[in-house]
Amino acid sequence: MTAKKITTKEDLETAFYIRKEVFVSEQGVPLAEEFDQYDQLNNGCDHILVYYNGEPVGTGRVRVVEGVGKLERICILKEYRKYGLGKIIIEALERIVEERGFSSVKLHGQVQAQGFYTKLGYDASSAIFMEDGIPHILMVKEFVHS
Repeated sequence: MTAKKITTKEDLETAFYIRKEVFVSEQGVPLAEEFDQYDQLNNGCDHILVYYNGEPVGTGRVRVVEGVGKLERICILKEYRKYGLGKIIIEALERIVEERGFSSVKLHGQVQAQGFYTKLGYDASSAIFMEDGIPHILMVKEFVHS
């Protein structure tokens, strides 16, 4: 189980395939809503892939919004969700944020995943709101440095 930053168009296409499977096919997010202007290489966003037994099975991206790192498009193919890969994705994205010199991170987490994010140190910071027809909550985390 490893994560790596996406640096090639081929890897980015793999991430798009995973996102389409999870968000569009499984969760019903409209295709036009899932992909946006940040879905390209070298545009201020960093994308990652996470691997299980050498196969790419999860993805996520991070960009800077309002002076903090914002984690987005975090997903894992359904059959691989029981292996702790979500934590690997979050930790890899957080490392990118810290390497860029930011001390906090935020995300719009699906309400059904709120407990997962809480276990990773995130705090709820909003009321529940709808995004792409799915209930979400703003979650934030400050990095603690010793």
